[in-house]
Amino acid sequence: MTRAFVFPGQGAQTIGMGRALAEASPAARAVFDEVDAALGEKLSALIWDGDIADLTLTANAQPALMATSIAALRALEEAGVPVTSAAYVAGHSLGEYSALCAAGSISLADTARLLRIRGRAMQEAVPVGVGAMAALLGLDFAAAAEVAAEAAQGEVCQAANDNDPAQVVVSGHRRAVERAVEIAKAKGAKRALMLPVSAPFHCALMQPAAEAMAQALAGVAIAAPAVPLVANVRAEAVTDPAVIRALLVEQVTGSVRWRESVAWMAAQGVTEFWEIGAGKALSGMVKRIARDAATRAVGTPEDVAAATAAG
Repeated sequence: MTRAFVFPGQGAQTIGMGRALAEASPAARAVFDEVDAALGEKLSALIWDGDIADLTLTANAQPALMATSIAALRALEEAGVPVTSAAYVAGHSLGEYSALCAAGSISLADTARLLRIRGRAMQEAVPVGVGAMAALLGLDFAAAAEVAAEAAQGEVCQAANDNDPAQVVVSGHRRAVERAVEIAKAKGAKRALMLPVSAPFHCALMQPAAEAMAQALAGVAIAAPAVPLVANVRAEAVTDPAVIRALLVEQVTGSVRWRESVAWMAAQGVTEFWEIGAGKALSGMVKRIARDAATRAVGTPEDVAAATAAG
């Protein structure tokens, strides 16, 4: 079985995530301690005992989800399954940072600080209420892109996340996204619904955040990953640190090409996708893209034990 490790994005956060890992694995516990130190605050306390509204704030959710993913990975490695047992790593939006950290491309402390900057910059790029995102279900990417273009009417409306063959998220000005919902329904979408997000991610309105990330990334060491990264905006493997740095900036305003990324990995012979961290959202997407692929969620000590037994 050829394996890929994939890392979840925003929306997977829950209060208590990673606590059992930290209690069961010294290596996992050390991840949360290092992230707390890097940020100069007890993010772990918020993750395990805080309020979900606070954890869901973009500036908190991004480093918190990364910490939980890397804790799960470290527990796996402690049990004898290294990241190099995977042929590729990939992550959904912020999960791309988790993937790079997992593959040794960016240090854990730098990844935590970058995601805190990224979360704040993305939140501050657009005033609250000006932007929005919506999920269009039952339309493929080409149809969703047409809906977005028709809905724009001089405003920004873009296909932001190509999640799977029948789920595309559009992003942009609130009024344009609301128009997209109505147009999608008229064009036969099974469902079209506004999403409870705080900003319009992965569209042109995020340009101020892209500029902030370009500045932040310029000061961070990036090494070639031990395992090739399948990048969101390319949907193919990259290993060159200069390319990775540029793509992380491009990713802020660019589409998350998740459907194409999974299909590309499957075409390279990947038959098994392990979702490392919180939740199982990516596993569901993978099953709708690469129907013959096996999926495994690794987010608890029991998951680690089962994965280790599987080799």
